[in-house]
This record gives sequence, C-alpha cells and structure tokens, in this order.
Amino acid sequence: MANQEHLVLLRAGAVTWSEWRQKNPQIQPDLSAANLQGDNLRGANLYQANLTKADLSQALLVRANLNGADFSGANLEQAKLIEANLSGANLSVANLKGATLTQANLSHANFIGADLSEANLKEAAIAHAILIGTDLKDANLRSADLGAAKLIRANLAYANLIEANLIAADLSKANLYNADLIGAYLYKTDLCNANLSHTYLVSAYMLQANLSEADLTGANLSWANLQGANLAGANLTGANLIGTKLRGANLIGANLEDAIVSEVCH
Repeated sequence: MANQEHLVLLRAGAVTWSEWRQKNPQIQPDLSAANLQGDNLRGANLYQANLTKADLSQALLVRANLNGADFSGANLEQAKLIEANLSGANLSVANLKGATLTQANLSHANFIGADLSEANLKEAAIAHAILIGTDLKDANLRSADLGAAKLIRANLAYANLIEANLIAADLSKANLYNADLIGAYLYKTDLCNANLSHTYLVSAYMLQANLSEADLTGANLSWANLQGANLAGANLTGANLIGTKLRGANLIGANLEDAIVSEVCH
C-alpha cells in the first residue's frame, strides 16, 4: 500500500511535490497500489518511485521523470506519456494498452510480459530495452529506435515499424505477422524462427540479418537489401523478391516455392 504522506504530497500539486523531492532526495516515494486514475502528473518528478500495481490509467504523465521507477503490475492503460523519461524503469507485466508514448525515452526499460498493444510509440527511444514476450500488437513504432532491444517472442502482429531502427535487435521467435517494416533498419538483426508471414519489408535494410528458419510466407521483400543475410531453412513460399539484393545470402534449405524472383539482384 502507498505511503499516505507521500500520496498527500503528490496530490498537493507540482510545486509542493517538487520542493519535497528536492529536500528529500534520499527518500524513495512509495505510491504502490495508489489510485491515480486520470490524475494530472505532467512533468512530475517520480524518479525511482515505487508505483507497483498503481492505477495510472488515463493519467497525464507528459514529460514526467519516471527514470528508474517501478511500475511492475501497474495499470497505465491509455495514459499520456508523451516525451516522458522512463529510462531504466521496470514495467514488467504492466498494462500500457493504448498508451501514448510518442518520443518517450524507454531505453534500458524492462517490459517483460507487458501489454503495449495499440500503444503509440512513434519516434520513441527504446534502445536496449527488454521486451521479451511483450504484446505490441497493432502498436505504432514508426521511426522508433529499438537498437539492440530484446524482443524475443514478442507479439508485433500488425505493428507499424516503418523506418524503425532494429539494428542488432533480438527478434528471435517473435510474431511479426502482417507487420509493416517498409524502410526499416534490420542490420545484423536476429529474426531466427520469427513469424514474418505477409510482412511488408519493402526497401528494408537487412544486411547480415539472421532469418534462419523464419517464416516469410507471402512476405513482400521487394527492393530489400538482404546481402550476407542468413536465410537457411527459411520459408519464402510466395514471397515477393523483385529487386531484392541477395548477394552472399545463405539460402541453403530455404523454400522458394511460388516466390516471385524475377529481377532478383545478386
């Protein structure tokens, strides 16, 4: 349960809360299980605060400092976190369905088992974040930075990843069914055993990517750069490979049945 003194101070307003935090930097605010639904916490300093299982649904957290905060099991459904700093925060098993996180800093954050379905993460900084088993179905990740992020077994079905940075990210066994990765950067990305069926990868940069045993059934890889990529054992049935660059790619055991291979660039 939340520390009632801390809760009163937070609700006293931004000035009171900010002054208290400045005078007591050693105190970790305990707001666990607090009901903050719909509260205006714009710009609040919640650095390393304990917000486990708190209800922050529809809360306004624009430009809030949430660096290192613990949101494990918290409800942030449809919360507004535009440009918020969540670097290093713990959001494991948190509910962020439909939340707005545009241009937020989520680097090194823990999202294991979290629900980010339908969330807006456009241009968010998510580098080195842990998103193992995270639900990102229908999420907007356009131009987001997911460099070196761990997305093992993540659900990215129907997600918008246009021009997203996924360089060196781990998407092994991830579900990217019907996701849009047009112009995405996937240099040395691990997509081993990933579901990329009916995915749009037009003009994607996939140099040296690992796509071994991946399901690329019906995927559109036209004009993508797959030079040096590992496609061993991949299923490319019905895939569009028009203009695809495959120089040095490993296609041992790959299934190219019914693939459109005219004008393939070597």
